[in-house]
Amino acid sequence: MRRITYRKALNEALAEELIRDENVVIIGEEVAEYNGAYKVTEGLWARFGDKRVVDAPISEAGFIGLAVGASMLGIRPVVELMFWSFAYVAYDQIVNNAGCIRYMSGGLINIPIVIRGPANGGTNVGATHSHTPENILANNPGVKVVCPSTAYDAKGLMKAAIRDNDPVFVMENTLLYGEEWEVPEEEYIVPIGQADIKRSGSDVSLIAHGRAAITALKAAEFLQSEHGINAEVVDLRSIRPLDEKSILHSARKTHRVVLVEENKPFCGVGAQIAATIQEKAFDDLDAPVLRVSALDAPAIYSPPVEKLQLPDVRRVVAKALSIL
Repeated sequence: MRRITYRKALNEALAEELIRDENVVIIGEEVAEYNGAYKVTEGLWARFGDKRVVDAPISEAGFIGLAVGASMLGIRPVVELMFWSFAYVAYDQIVNNAGCIRYMSGGLINIPIVIRGPANGGTNVGATHSHTPENILANNPGVKVVCPSTAYDAKGLMKAAIRDNDPVFVMENTLLYGEEWEVPEEEYIVPIGQADIKRSGSDVSLIAHGRAAITALKAAEFLQSEHGINAEVVDLRSIRPLDEKSILHSARKTHRVVLVEENKPFCGVGAQIAATIQEKAFDDLDAPVLRVSALDAPAIYSPPVEKLQLPDVRRVVAKALSIL
């Protein structure tokens, strides 16, 4: 094991898959000569050349459409978005085409495309650059959505995504790129659709994804040290497919659930999970399922106010205490 950053883990996954499969290509704005807007693709253009790492013009509709067409012919494109907010201008290509072609062709045409990039607020770049659209994308049958919270998960999920024959959308978090975690030297894969118990507990389940899983872990540590409460932290890792088995097992184990996400509350991922728990594990609950999400407004530009908009340890702890 060695400690590497979230950014380095993604870079290693991309390099290993470029070596493993000659059909893997990287496409995006500034991914080649500039080494990527967030330096995730650093060194890959120099190592693999123009045909494998391709700089695209500033037109998400154009280069995502190109990648979808290429994937229909056997190429495995990995498309970088500078922000997932920019996916909306290519919604037709992402959802209507990539998401539907395999179904509409009766399974004859696969769309092995990965779209990756930052999906988060908290970086003070305004409302049009701060979306977390995992719920919107996961609403569409035919696609997969993953949200890694650690370097280990980022590398393993990226490798799984590139090898998958369906469109996989990887939601990264800018604030995690420089954080370090333990990652094995040897090759490994994190299966899509499998949650991870980041902390075992017995009193309350904190269920989260992405950077919110890190917030949940910190809240669990505070609950233990200050209140003697043993919280379990379930990191979803995958939004679609969703690991209902792990979610329900944790709910039945602790009998209390707090859902944590950096998305907005209305029609959010937490809403889907809350509905699942009340439908399939209602009799196991000793309290209502509660949610902690971003405040329901466009991302706030002001740095100190935006911090208040996103879930923090204080809000998660308060919700947990309210049902204990």
